[in-house]
Amino acid sequence: MSRLEKELYRLHYNEQSIKYYRLMWRRITIFFETEGVEHFTEEAGLRFLEKEYNFFELEKAGELTQSIINVFRVVRMLGDFQQHGSILRRYYKQKELLQNMEFKERLKHYVAHCKTKEYSTVTQNHYRKIAEKFMSFLESKSVMHCADISARHLNDYINTLLGYSYKTVEQQLCGLRSFLRYLYSNQLHLQDLCEAIPAVKARKQNRIPSVWTTAHVTKLLEVIDRGNPSGKRDYAMILLVTRLGLRTIDLKRLKLENLKWQENRIVFLQSKTSRELNLPLLPDVGWAIIDYLKHGRPKVESPYVFLRHLAPLGPFADEDRLNQVILKYMKLAKIPISPQKKRGMHSLRHTLASRLLKENTPLSVISDILGHVSSDSTAIYLKVDVDMLRECALNPEEVLSHD
Repeated sequence: MSRLEKELYRLHYNEQSIKYYRLMWRRITIFFETEGVEHFTEEAGLRFLEKEYNFFELEKAGELTQSIINVFRVVRMLGDFQQHGSILRRYYKQKELLQNMEFKERLKHYVAHCKTKEYSTVTQNHYRKIAEKFMSFLESKSVMHCADISARHLNDYINTLLGYSYKTVEQQLCGLRSFLRYLYSNQLHLQDLCEAIPAVKARKQNRIPSVWTTAHVTKLLEVIDRGNPSGKRDYAMILLVTRLGLRTIDLKRLKLENLKWQENRIVFLQSKTSRELNLPLLPDVGWAIIDYLKHGRPKVESPYVFLRHLAPLGPFADEDRLNQVILKYMKLAKIPISPQKKRGMHSLRHTLASRLLKENTPLSVISDILGHVSSDSTAIYLKVDVDMLRECALNPEEVLSHD
């Protein structure tokens, strides 16, 4: 705890936050003493959460309060620091993670490097965050120069990714390789450390997308109060995703100039692929957007269609996945919230793909609507349609009769 407190001070946590951490550490210590626990383990920390806060029951019911979530973060931080000697799961209000001036400069040059490579905006943002987190981890290990990075540091950092989903690990390792290639190609490191990054042995399509039933989508839309400005905005946004399958990042970055009213089209460059997507401006979607623009949108100068309605008035942040919008209306509609199924904006996009598939829409057409570069990305939705999967199944008797 003493070492962890020093790390919190190094990372410029304010005194009030550190005071809160000390308070929670004392409570955990008292619990451990009553349990006869001599050393911290995350398992023991979870027992503390369960006994003191009924954590798992509340989590299952979707009723965790912010104060209980904060205690959970304290337990996770203790576990991370014990295992890795670093604070991995941070909940910063400030944007800047790095303390070291050399790393700050290196990050700035790396961001410029990614732009020259013409990576998509989404990829640039991912790579910047990955490089920043990696260098922050190095700082916690007292590594202050890029030239001093070793394979051992990479191994220690990769170990912190254990337990994360395949997609998250793949993204982290991909970004890490990009940063290491940048260091080597610019002679900032004598060795090409990419060779020390392991390959992830897993299939990209090993997960089944979360989809909504038609009844639940209808209930979600029906509970939205379209009589107030934020309700008009939320209805138009959710309709754009359920009817046209926009990605969340493209929804947030949709500009007034992308709405081609004369042609009844929506035309924009996708953030993920940098490719143009040309979609029909369906009547119900168009009228919902018009209602918001005329009677709901804040009267501020901004090129973006959808804006925040609380100060500061402006577009949504790139980090905001809008999950809170969906969760709000799910609770109002009394739609079950299951921890096994994702229920963010992206799941509504999955639902559109699944519905189109059931209507026998060709994969190539669904790919065009969703803005996929390849139909291989769309093929994952085949898993959702059980009836179509049955058609693919082999008859065991027929197979055996040929042997």
